[in-house]
Amino acid sequence: MGCLWMFWAFFCLAAAPVLCVPPVGLQPEQVHVSYTGVPQSMIITWTTFNKTESWVEYGVWGGKLFQLTAQGSCTLFKDGGDEGRKLYMHRVTLTHLKPGTAYVYHCGSNDGWSDILFFTAIKEGSEWSPKFALFGDLGNDNPQSLARLQKETQLGMYDVILHIGDFAYDMDEDNARIGDEFMRQIQSIAAYVPYMTSPGNHENAYNFSNYRNRFSMPGDTESLWYSWNIGPAHIISFSTEVYFYLEYGLDLIFKQYSWLEKDLEEANKPENRRVRPWIITMAHRPMYCSNDDKDDCTKFESYVRVGRNDTMPVAPGLEKLFYDYGLQWQHGAPLCQSQGSSSHHHRISRVSRET
Repeated sequence: MGCLWMFWAFFCLAAAPVLCVPPVGLQPEQVHVSYTGVPQSMIITWTTFNKTESWVEYGVWGGKLFQLTAQGSCTLFKDGGDEGRKLYMHRVTLTHLKPGTAYVYHCGSNDGWSDILFFTAIKEGSEWSPKFALFGDLGNDNPQSLARLQKETQLGMYDVILHIGDFAYDMDEDNARIGDEFMRQIQSIAAYVPYMTSPGNHENAYNFSNYRNRFSMPGDTESLWYSWNIGPAHIISFSTEVYFYLEYGLDLIFKQYSWLEKDLEEANKPENRRVRPWIITMAHRPMYCSNDDKDDCTKFESYVRVGRNDTMPVAPGLEKLFYDYGLQWQHGAPLCQSQGSSSHHHRISRVSRET
């Protein structure tokens, strides 16, 4: 008996380094949901620190658990910091969802699964009023609005979250560990409700690489600009930052402008405007503001509003384009330090409704 006990003690000690260490690098974290822009679909995004497969198992709330499966892709993101940290970004698109239906899911692989989470597929049609939570400038330290957002998400108060730039302060800091921690914090919201984003100035490091790799927005522009429909609204997210970080390419201003023009032309076709009379644009830096804080919006020659005359060719602004396509109403919502952990103010605008 004593020999048997000694054998098992020796075996456990010898095996401990292999069997008793959890597979941290393969465990999904930073889970978040976003809308693909395609009806009846949603995309699940998460992070691991070692390469593994990308699966989502899901099913209708109240039905058989994990009855459905979908496989996606895993891509390497190498941070631009001194350590060159490697993160693996997983994306799985769920299709043929029933509009307005709640789904239970978890994500990962046989190397490790997330907690059980849930989301509600976006409703179809335009005869309903979506509920949004809209904010910007949310950081890791002292995020005063986070607890409220967590509770109200759990209460089902929102259909979509709109985060309009400036994340974590900053996602690239400490070799992107600040970005990891921020994404972990917002999982309590973003894993349950589509979390739709726009880039801000605090995401500029390494050509906005943390922003472009961590989020999954509609279209093929790495989440820099895109549009989508929900209820009676056509929502356009664009990047104001292309006007300020010319080192990443002057051509981005022209590519975005051309895309915006085509998108607005399509949204303003009579048959589309009848269905979705609201056109809402969202971007980090406002074109107009009423406070004098030295931001671009206070300047007569605002880059975003009138363009840049110091480039070759001259870069077009957005004021005339928006005016020509009927975006004539402005709604400014101050976002200040009490709403997040921000160090400055921005205002969100502008809203247009066909009359």
